[in-house]
Amino acid sequence: MGADFVMLGLVPMVVGVLTSLSCALLGNFLVLRRQALIGDAISHVVLPGIVLAFVFTGSISAGPMLLGAGAAAVGALVLIEVIRRAGRIEPGAAMGVVFTALFAAGVLLLEQTDTRKVHLDVEHALYGNLESIVWFAAEGWSSLLDRAALADLPAPVARLALTLLAVIAFIAAFWKELFIGTFDAGFAQSVGARPGLIGFALVVMVAIVAVMAFDAVGAIIVVAMFICPAGAARLMTNRLMPQLLWSMAFAVIAAVVGYVLAAYAPLWLGFSSSVSAAGMMAAVSGLMLALACIAGPKRHRLGVKS
Repeated sequence: MGADFVMLGLVPMVVGVLTSLSCALLGNFLVLRRQALIGDAISHVVLPGIVLAFVFTGSISAGPMLLGAGAAAVGALVLIEVIRRAGRIEPGAAMGVVFTALFAAGVLLLEQTDTRKVHLDVEHALYGNLESIVWFAAEGWSSLLDRAALADLPAPVARLALTLLAVIAFIAAFWKELFIGTFDAGFAQSVGARPGLIGFALVVMVAIVAVMAFDAVGAIIVVAMFICPAGAARLMTNRLMPQLLWSMAFAVIAAVVGYVLAAYAPLWLGFSSSVSAAGMMAAVSGLMLALACIAGPKRHRLGVKS
């Protein structure tokens, strides 16, 4: 049982934890800036870029995926501006049209291209493919100390670990600018904290995390990873640093409990197959947010301190 868990379950759980932590840390600033739907928008926009990158390169490696996602994001911004100016409609309406249209285009591209052989299809685009991540070299818990086995760890582990380190480095390097710009953009501009540039960098980091997490939790469920742990943490404290720590704790709990419930709970109940791991992680994170809304100690307070 232990050997099977290490081979089949441990790595997907670790990938889920790394993904959830990366999303939750950035999600705190999206929630506090009242930009929570940016994660949703980016997840819709990057899908056609990722599919086109695979069509042209035949690869699902991080480099082409990021380039494709970046090109799609730039194209989306251009389309939004064109529709806003030509149709003389509000930016929110233009954004809604572009984001949904691009996501629909991405789904159509998935249906019309031969991507199933690399686990890139509509099903996996929506809620990821954690279950396919298998550590074939593992022979039990001793493999965690075996250099040869560790060298054969599935690629998503290293990729998402580096993504998490990049997120932590970004927050640490621009902590002052992020803090001031989040709560008082006007003051941040007056003291040279560059709120516009930092806000753009935050969106770029969100896009990078969304792309890196794409094959793990998909383009839709990643939205819950950005918002739910951060939203629940917001209801636990009115200080920013404790909020980050709370969100990290909620992210880990959602990933671990969600994976265990998805993989093993149906079998415990007598069913013959498991359910979507990413979907269960999102469900657990949503449940924690609901509980925080009901019983969170700061649910009636709006102020946030450093």
